[in-house]
Amino acid sequence: MKNINFNKFFVLVLFLMQIAQIESYSQKDLSDFVLPRVKYSGGGDWYNDPSSEPNLLKFIAANTNIKTNPIYTYVDLSTSDIFNYPILFMTGHGSVNFSPKEVKNLQTYLENGGFLYVDDDYGLDPFIRKEMKKVFPDQEFVELPFSFGLFNCHFNFPQGTPKIHEHNGKPPKGYGLFYNNRLVVFYTYESNPSDGWADPEVHNDKPEIRELALKFGTNIVVWALTH
Repeated sequence: MKNINFNKFFVLVLFLMQIAQIESYSQKDLSDFVLPRVKYSGGGDWYNDPSSEPNLLKFIAANTNIKTNPIYTYVDLSTSDIFNYPILFMTGHGSVNFSPKEVKNLQTYLENGGFLYVDDDYGLDPFIRKEMKKVFPDQEFVELPFSFGLFNCHFNFPQGTPKIHEHNGKPPKGYGLFYNNRLVVFYTYESNPSDGWADPEVHNDKPEIRELALKFGTNIVVWALTH
Protein backbone atom coordinates (compact mmCIF):
# COMPACT_ATOMS: atom_id res chain seq x y z
CA MET A 1 0.00 0.00 0.00
CA LYS A 2 1.44 3.33 -1.01
CA ASN A 3 2.08 5.90 1.67
CA ILE A 4 -0.37 8.80 1.67
CA ASN A 5 0.96 12.33 2.09
CA PHE A 6 -1.69 13.53 4.54
CA ASN A 7 -0.49 17.13 4.42
CA LYS A 8 -1.07 17.32 0.66
CA PHE A 9 -4.37 15.49 1.01
CA PHE A 10 -5.57 17.96 3.66
CA VAL A 11 -4.60 20.93 1.50
CA LEU A 12 -6.50 19.44 -1.46
CA VAL A 13 -9.64 18.97 0.66
CA LEU A 14 -9.48 22.58 1.85
CA PHE A 15 -9.06 23.79 -1.73
CA LEU A 16 -12.08 21.83 -2.95
CA MET A 17 -14.17 23.15 -0.05
CA GLN A 18 -13.22 26.72 -0.96
CA ILE A 19 -14.20 26.17 -4.60
CA ALA A 20 -17.58 24.80 -3.51
CA GLN A 21 -18.18 27.82 -1.29
CA ILE A 22 -17.30 30.24 -4.09
CA GLU A 23 -19.61 28.46 -6.56
CA SER A 24 -22.45 28.44 -4.04
CA TYR A 25 -22.01 32.14 -3.30
CA SER A 26 -21.92 33.01 -7.02
CA GLN A 27 -25.11 31.09 -7.72
CA LYS A 28 -26.86 32.89 -4.89
CA ASP A 29 -25.70 36.25 -6.23
CA LEU A 30 -26.96 35.55 -9.74
CA SER A 31 -30.40 34.40 -8.64
CA ASP A 32 -31.19 37.03 -6.03
CA PHE A 33 -30.06 40.44 -7.28
CA VAL A 34 -30.92 43.37 -5.01
CA LEU A 35 -30.14 47.06 -5.49
CA PRO A 36 -29.42 48.49 -2.03
CA ARG A 37 -29.83 52.18 -1.20
CA VAL A 38 -26.81 53.92 0.35
CA LYS A 39 -27.34 55.47 3.75
CA TYR A 40 -24.85 58.31 4.13
CA SER A 41 -23.99 61.04 6.62
CA GLY A 42 -24.72 64.71 6.11
CA GLY A 43 -28.45 65.25 6.51
CA GLY A 44 -29.62 64.54 2.96
CA ASP A 45 -32.81 62.53 2.44
CA TRP A 46 -31.08 59.38 1.23
CA TYR A 47 -34.27 57.41 1.98
CA ASN A 48 -36.76 59.19 -0.34
CA ASP A 49 -39.04 57.32 -2.82
CA PRO A 50 -38.62 53.80 -1.39
CA SER A 51 -40.80 52.35 -4.17
CA SER A 52 -38.13 53.15 -6.76
CA GLU A 53 -35.85 50.14 -6.39
CA PRO A 54 -38.58 47.45 -6.16
CA ASN A 55 -40.21 48.79 -9.33
CA LEU A 56 -36.92 48.86 -11.20
CA LEU A 57 -36.04 45.34 -10.05
CA LYS A 58 -39.41 44.02 -11.26
CA PHE A 59 -38.86 45.69 -14.63
CA ILE A 60 -35.36 44.24 -14.92
CA ALA A 61 -36.63 40.73 -14.17
CA ALA A 62 -39.35 41.10 -16.80
CA ASN A 63 -37.04 42.45 -19.51
CA THR A 64 -33.72 40.66 -18.99
CA ASN A 65 -32.49 37.26 -17.82
CA ILE A 66 -31.41 38.76 -14.48
CA LYS A 67 -33.33 37.23 -11.58
CA THR A 68 -34.10 39.84 -8.95
CA ASN A 69 -35.49 40.14 -5.45
CA PRO A 70 -37.71 43.26 -5.74
CA ILE A 71 -37.36 44.64 -2.23
CA TYR A 72 -36.27 47.93 -0.73
CA THR A 73 -33.18 47.65 1.43
CA TYR A 74 -30.33 49.93 2.43
CA VAL A 75 -26.70 49.71 3.51
CA ASP A 76 -24.66 52.01 5.70
CA LEU A 77 -21.41 53.11 4.07
CA SER A 78 -19.62 52.88 7.40
CA THR A 79 -20.21 49.11 7.62
CA SER A 80 -18.83 46.12 5.75
CA ASP A 81 -22.34 45.32 4.46
CA ILE A 82 -21.60 47.20 1.23
CA PHE A 83 -19.25 44.39 0.19
CA ASN A 84 -22.21 42.00 -0.07
CA TYR A 85 -23.54 43.77 -3.18
CA PRO A 86 -22.10 44.29 -6.69
CA ILE A 87 -23.97 47.60 -7.16
CA LEU A 88 -24.94 50.40 -4.77
CA PHE A 89 -27.50 53.15 -5.43
CA MET A 90 -27.34 56.63 -3.93
CA THR A 91 -29.70 59.60 -4.24
CA GLY A 92 -31.06 62.57 -2.32
CA HIS A 93 -31.73 66.31 -2.40
CA GLY A 94 -29.33 67.69 0.18
CA SER A 95 -25.95 67.54 1.81
CA VAL A 96 -23.54 64.62 1.88
CA ASN A 97 -20.65 64.29 4.30
CA PHE A 98 -18.59 61.11 4.11
CA SER A 99 -16.77 60.21 7.31
CA PRO A 100 -13.17 58.93 7.02
CA LYS A 101 -14.46 55.37 7.55
CA GLU A 102 -17.10 55.79 4.84
CA VAL A 103 -14.46 57.14 2.45
CA LYS A 104 -12.15 54.21 3.10
CA ASN A 105 -14.93 51.62 2.78
CA LEU A 106 -16.23 53.11 -0.45
CA GLN A 107 -12.76 53.41 -1.96
CA THR A 108 -11.96 49.78 -1.13
CA TYR A 109 -15.34 48.66 -2.48
CA LEU A 110 -14.94 50.50 -5.80
CA GLU A 111 -11.32 49.49 -6.31
CA ASN A 112 -12.19 45.83 -5.85
CA GLY A 113 -15.01 45.43 -8.35
CA GLY A 114 -17.90 47.41 -6.84
CA PHE A 115 -20.07 49.91 -8.72
CA LEU A 116 -21.92 52.99 -7.45
CA TYR A 117 -24.80 54.70 -9.22
CA VAL A 118 -25.56 58.23 -7.97
CA ASP A 119 -28.70 60.09 -9.06
CA ASP A 120 -29.00 63.80 -8.22
CA ASP A 121 -32.58 64.24 -7.02
CA TYR A 122 -32.06 68.01 -7.17
CA GLY A 123 -29.60 69.64 -4.80
CA LEU A 124 -27.07 66.82 -4.43
CA ASP A 125 -24.60 68.00 -7.08
CA PRO A 126 -22.17 70.27 -5.17
CA PHE A 127 -21.99 67.86 -2.26
CA ILE A 128 -21.42 64.63 -4.15
CA ARG A 129 -18.68 66.22 -6.24
CA LYS A 130 -16.89 67.39 -3.10
CA GLU A 131 -17.23 64.09 -1.28
CA MET A 132 -16.16 61.91 -4.20
CA LYS A 133 -12.93 63.92 -4.31
CA LYS A 134 -12.20 62.36 -0.91
CA VAL A 135 -12.58 58.92 -2.45
CA PHE A 136 -10.61 59.65 -5.65
CA PRO A 137 -8.57 62.81 -4.93
CA ASP A 138 -6.91 62.85 -8.36
CA GLN A 139 -10.14 62.63 -10.36
CA GLU A 140 -12.98 64.83 -11.52
CA PHE A 141 -16.26 63.57 -12.94
CA VAL A 142 -16.01 63.30 -16.73
CA GLU A 143 -19.03 63.49 -19.01
CA LEU A 144 -19.55 60.22 -20.87
CA PRO A 145 -19.91 60.45 -24.66
CA PHE A 146 -23.16 59.25 -26.23
CA SER A 147 -21.19 56.39 -27.78
CA PHE A 148 -20.27 54.97 -24.36
CA GLY A 149 -21.44 51.38 -24.01
CA LEU A 150 -23.77 51.96 -21.05
CA PHE A 151 -26.10 53.90 -23.35
CA ASN A 152 -26.71 50.94 -25.66
CA CYS A 153 -25.87 47.79 -23.67
CA HIS A 154 -29.52 46.66 -23.55
CA PHE A 155 -31.89 49.45 -24.59
CA ASN A 156 -30.67 52.08 -27.01
CA PHE A 157 -30.17 55.68 -25.84
CA PRO A 158 -28.49 57.41 -28.81
CA GLN A 159 -28.65 60.80 -27.06
CA GLY A 160 -27.18 59.50 -23.82
CA THR A 161 -28.82 60.20 -20.47
CA PRO A 162 -32.58 60.86 -20.85
CA LYS A 163 -34.45 63.83 -19.36
CA ILE A 164 -36.94 62.48 -16.82
CA HIS A 165 -37.56 65.53 -14.59
CA GLU A 166 -37.04 69.18 -15.48
CA HIS A 167 -35.36 70.58 -12.37
CA ASN A 168 -33.58 73.69 -13.73
CA GLY A 169 -34.36 72.91 -17.36
CA LYS A 170 -30.71 72.15 -18.09
CA PRO A 171 -29.75 69.31 -20.43
CA PRO A 172 -29.33 65.91 -18.74
CA LYS A 173 -25.79 64.73 -18.14
CA GLY A 174 -24.18 61.39 -17.40
CA TYR A 175 -20.81 61.55 -15.65
CA GLY A 176 -18.30 58.90 -14.63
CA LEU A 177 -15.35 58.14 -12.43
CA PHE A 178 -12.96 55.41 -13.55
CA TYR A 179 -10.53 53.09 -11.80
CA ASN A 180 -8.09 51.07 -13.92
CA ASN A 181 -10.11 52.02 -17.00
CA ARG A 182 -13.31 50.61 -15.49
CA LEU A 183 -16.34 52.81 -14.84
CA VAL A 184 -16.85 52.54 -11.07
CA VAL A 185 -19.17 55.50 -10.42
CA PHE A 186 -21.95 56.63 -12.74
CA TYR A 187 -23.61 59.94 -11.86
CA THR A 188 -26.73 61.42 -13.47
CA TYR A 189 -27.39 65.16 -13.23
CA GLU A 190 -30.46 67.12 -14.38
CA SER A 191 -32.01 63.80 -15.35
CA ASN A 192 -33.29 62.03 -12.22
CA PRO A 193 -34.18 58.57 -13.59
CA SER A 194 -34.84 57.19 -10.12
CA ASP A 195 -37.87 59.48 -9.66
CA GLY A 196 -39.27 57.83 -12.77
CA TRP A 197 -38.92 54.42 -11.14
CA ALA A 198 -41.24 55.38 -8.27
CA ASP A 199 -44.92 54.44 -8.11
CA PRO A 200 -46.95 56.42 -10.70
CA GLU A 201 -48.85 58.49 -8.16
CA VAL A 202 -45.67 59.76 -6.48
CA HIS A 203 -44.58 62.15 -9.25
CA ASN A 204 -47.48 61.76 -11.71
CA ASP A 205 -45.11 61.01 -14.57
CA LYS A 206 -46.58 59.96 -17.90
CA PRO A 207 -46.33 56.21 -18.66
CA GLU A 208 -43.84 56.80 -21.47
CA ILE A 209 -41.57 58.81 -19.14
CA ARG A 210 -41.68 56.08 -16.49
CA GLU A 211 -40.85 53.46 -19.10
CA LEU A 212 -37.91 55.55 -20.33
CA ALA A 213 -36.60 55.85 -16.78
CA LEU A 214 -36.98 52.13 -16.11
CA LYS A 215 -35.23 51.23 -19.37
CA PHE A 216 -32.34 53.51 -18.51
CA GLY A 217 -32.08 52.03 -15.02
CA THR A 218 -31.96 48.60 -16.62
CA ASN A 219 -29.03 49.69 -18.77
CA ILE A 220 -27.16 50.91 -15.69
CA VAL A 221 -27.60 47.57 -13.94
CA VAL A 222 -26.78 45.47 -17.01
CA TRP A 223 -23.64 47.50 -17.67
CA ALA A 224 -22.45 47.30 -14.06
CA LEU A 225 -23.03 43.54 -13.84
CA THR A 226 -21.28 42.76 -17.12
CA HIS A 227 -18.28 45.10 -16.96
